[in-house]
Amino acid sequence: MPSVSTLTAADPALLVQLSDSHLFAEADGALLGMKTRESLQKVIELVRAQQPRIDLILATGDLSQDGTLESYQQFRDATRQLDAPTRWIPGNHDEPLIMAEAAVESALLESVVDIGNWRVTLLDSAVPGSVPGYLRDDQLQLLARSLSEAPQRHHLVCFHHHPVSIGCAWMEPIGLRNPDALFAVLDRFPQVRAVLWGHVHQEIDQFRNDVRLMASPSTCIQFEPGSEDFKVGEQAPGYRWLRLLPDGRLETGVERVTGFDFQVDYGSNGY
Repeated sequence: MPSVSTLTAADPALLVQLSDSHLFAEADGALLGMKTRESLQKVIELVRAQQPRIDLILATGDLSQDGTLESYQQFRDATRQLDAPTRWIPGNHDEPLIMAEAAVESALLESVVDIGNWRVTLLDSAVPGSVPGYLRDDQLQLLARSLSEAPQRHHLVCFHHHPVSIGCAWMEPIGLRNPDALFAVLDRFPQVRAVLWGHVHQEIDQFRNDVRLMASPSTCIQFEPGSEDFKVGEQAPGYRWLRLLPDGRLETGVERVTGFDFQVDYGSNGY
């Protein structure tokens, strides 16, 4: 498995997660009143100011809201500002065939990345025409193969949908539909250190056994934590950084744009 960088097994690796950008073909396309291209740009500017060296960018689904080629091209162009290798996985709003067209002649859709003393495996949990997610047999087999072929590495596993309850009643039915199948694979491999996803537009950081479970803010609108019904939060757009240490420890944090003024418009096109 080729590495994306010149890092050795003794070097820490700095990763940045950008999630749920919901871009449109139109430059001023808005989601619930927020211009998503503008909010993504502000997050990227924040990343540039805070992370002078990035070893890998993870875009964990819902890059696009309308599934257009233009939206993916815009995402690709915007993230070039960060000058780092990037990998994409689809979310429920994405159009995989169009995404693949936008990623042509690139490594954007490669599913396994070795970096430092770690391996990152990116899975496709999206189901065409469905909001909830599901890991098909081929994805579970990919995961098992990736884990079994690198027993000496520490592992980070990524996909779009949440595999555990996050305390938002309205999101309970739209997470990963077969989490037991996922955890049945993960539980076989003690080298798994962390699982990372998008979809929930909020920060999650907890443990299951010794495996860290994390989700992150959207680069556009946020969902209010702990809400019974659909509710947009007042939190600003943001991103997650992860420092993968050679000994298997992981340092991470969430950073948000400051001074971002936004009034939610529930009457506009919905999520």
